[in-house]
Amino acid sequence: MKIYGIDFTSRPSPRKPITCLACELEGTTLRAGELMEWPGFEGFESALGAPGPWIAGIDFPFGQARRFIETIGWPETWQDYVGHAHALGRQGFRTALDAYRAGRPPGDKEHRRTTDIAAGSISPQKLYGTPVGLMFFEGAPRLLASGVTIPGLHAGDPDRIVVEAYPGVLARNLIGRRGYKQDVRQKQTPAHQDARQDLLRHIIGAALLPGYGLQVDAPMELAEDPGGDHLDALLCAIQAAWAWRRREEGFGAPDACDPLEGWIADPALLD
Repeated sequence: MKIYGIDFTSRPSPRKPITCLACELEGTTLRAGELMEWPGFEGFESALGAPGPWIAGIDFPFGQARRFIETIGWPETWQDYVGHAHALGRQGFRTALDAYRAGRPPGDKEHRRTTDIAAGSISPQKLYGTPVGLMFFEGAPRLLASGVTIPGLHAGDPDRIVVEAYPGVLARNLIGRRGYKQDVRQKQTPAHQDARQDLLRHIIGAALLPGYGLQVDAPMELAEDPGGDHLDALLCAIQAAWAWRRREEGFGAPDACDPLEGWIADPALLD
């Protein structure tokens, strides 16, 4: 089975491209293959439209929290509120989220999905720091337009399947909360490099067999990227491969998965 891991960004550029690692799953072995970098959205869109069968794990929030959708009054189906957000335009989307935060008390300005709470990830409304809200804005409408299937959220082409990935939860399971990546060159340290190498050694060792049921064959060169994008693409592919192996069980999502919010594919979230 073709497996893709995609590390996404809301403003792809030659300096910070969208990164995709193509892999092959044979039985329980996931083999890393071609690494692709897309400096614009065109490569991402083309990949989503490529004929299947394949499954991709992509690192951005596919949905928003139910509480946010219901409180702000957006349409109450995933495809409709994604379409509504897209129609606002990038600045209009930012303005809507800023206005929502401005009228709420401290501690209640941004909401997390059930899966965010389980994974320890930030609210998909976040526009600053790590702007996952803008990643949702740029990514989710492109998923909808591509016609892929997103288990639990949207029924599309059954041969082109996309699951939400989050490398952070997998990395924490293997090396704890050690920092392993940094985009700012001046802040990159030998400790980050050591953490990336340790993380990849765990991955290509036997560490994933108990929880993910996978053996991974990947080159150590994936740990050389100080921004961590290459390694994160591998982590996304691992989560997608695990989801594929759980395809008869909702691709790893719980039965109670909220059809407005979606779910991050990782076995740690089912504990």
